[in-house]
Order: sequence, then structure tokens, then C-alpha cells
Amino acid sequence: MAIIPTQNPTSIAGYYLGVFSLIPVLGLILTLPAFICGIIAIQKVSANPEVAGKGHAITAIVLSVVQPIILIALIFLGLLKGF
Repeated sequence: MAIIPTQNPTSIAGYYLGVFSLIPVLGLILTLPAFICGIIAIQKVSANPEVAGKGHAITAIVLSVVQPIILIALIFLGLLKGF
């Protein structure tokens, strides 16, 4: 099994978008594309099990869901402390 899924570039793109979405300003822009790429990559893997990249796709989806939660928590904590 390949470490880098060269047959599924959507999973690689989603993975990197998900990682870069953790950067505060970029997160607002990159979260949705990371989620979409992750879903598309999962569908490709489901349609053809020989294509690698399921782990990268799952990571993209998880990171794109976690980023807004972190952002909301940081805003909430900032409001509690009064900035």
C-alpha cells in the first residue's frame, strides 16, 4: 500500500487543505474545500477499493470539522475574558 496516494489526488488536496485550514485566517477559506475534497476522495475509494487515499480523505474531513469548533471555542474564550 502506498503512503502517498498518487492515484487519488483529491485525497491529497483535501488533506493539505485540511492541514492548512488550522491556520486561523486561512481556516475560514479552506475548511469547506477540504471537506468537499475529502467526501469526493472517499467516494472514489468506495467505488474502486484498489485506489489508495482513504486515510488522507478521512483526515481532511476530520480537520475540516474540527477547525470551526476550535474557532468557536477561541472566540467564546475571548469573549469570556473580555479580549
